[in-house]
Amino acid sequence: MNRIKVLVVDDSAFMRKAIENMLKKDPEIEVAGFARNGKDAIEKIEELKPDIVTLDIEMPIMDGLSALKKIMSTNPIPVIMVSSLTTEGAEATIEALDAGALDFIPKDKSFATFGIMKIEKELIEKVKYFARKKVFRPKPQKQEKVQIATKQTARMPAPQGPKKSIVAIGTSTGGPQSLQKVIPALPGDLGKPVLIVQHMPPNFTKSLATRLNSLSQLEVVEAQGKEKLEPGVVFIAKGGFQLKVRRVGSNYYTEIVDDSKNVLHIPSVDVMVSSVADNFGSKALGVIMTGMGSDGLKGVQLLKSKGGAVIAQDKDSCVVYGMPRAVIEANLADAVVPLGEIAHSIVQYCK
Repeated sequence: MNRIKVLVVDDSAFMRKAIENMLKKDPEIEVAGFARNGKDAIEKIEELKPDIVTLDIEMPIMDGLSALKKIMSTNPIPVIMVSSLTTEGAEATIEALDAGALDFIPKDKSFATFGIMKIEKELIEKVKYFARKKVFRPKPQKQEKVQIATKQTARMPAPQGPKKSIVAIGTSTGGPQSLQKVIPALPGDLGKPVLIVQHMPPNFTKSLATRLNSLSQLEVVEAQGKEKLEPGVVFIAKGGFQLKVRRVGSNYYTEIVDDSKNVLHIPSVDVMVSSVADNFGSKALGVIMTGMGSDGLKGVQLLKSKGGAVIAQDKDSCVVYGMPRAVIEANLADAVVPLGEIAHSIVQYCK
């Protein structure tokens, strides 16, 4: 098997070496070359023909975002952004995912200290997956107009059972782009609260909420805790914390928990969906979208045991068919639908 050729793009010599040291630990990966800025990267892609690129955002001469747009318009290949954890870095990363990048890895002190093993494992896993699957997502030539989902525009038979009172969405790799196809398509009169867990660090979830809010008829916020679950409000789990639901009297509120025990992800889809299942039972709707791994499976098992319903994204429309696959193979999905139909399906269950 030919080794995966990676081009590492970063203006920092330390970062280039750190990423090389991580990647070369896997015998299936070869660091084919380096570039110090976006202009250099575009030339090196033409020269070296890499299978995948890691691309820094802040660089001189040509920044990573400008380079990414050029790459996607002329020579689209898989790109993973290397993103700083600042607010500015998070906003630029959301824009990069919008422009065609497949995913990102966080760049902070972890590269030089205790967190390096987690980042190393994540980086190697993503490089191998995207390069081997030949996954890339070139930027569309023009912005597609989002069709607001209604009961009339739904394309599947009406679901059975009680109308749902809350929607719990879980996603990971490919999620930020995919959520922009789902949340803006939900009608302003959906009349139910929506909770989302997207695997992301702090700052990134805030930027994602801001982006989705600007595109949507529903109000989209990053959950801060102690907020009443109001109809038509979308709460995104805050990076670095778990999102749960808490009942007080006849009302329900968001609960932000600083708890990393026995969970791989913070925030975790399992933790959020399990909490929704415990509080809403058969009136809960779970939605599992694109992502690596199987986070959400345990939560969905509990939700189904209490009579709730589950929508899973289909294989062909996933950036990574991991989380939905786990749910589908466990026979827990009531509906398996493409990305473009998820909003329609949610409306049918809720209205």
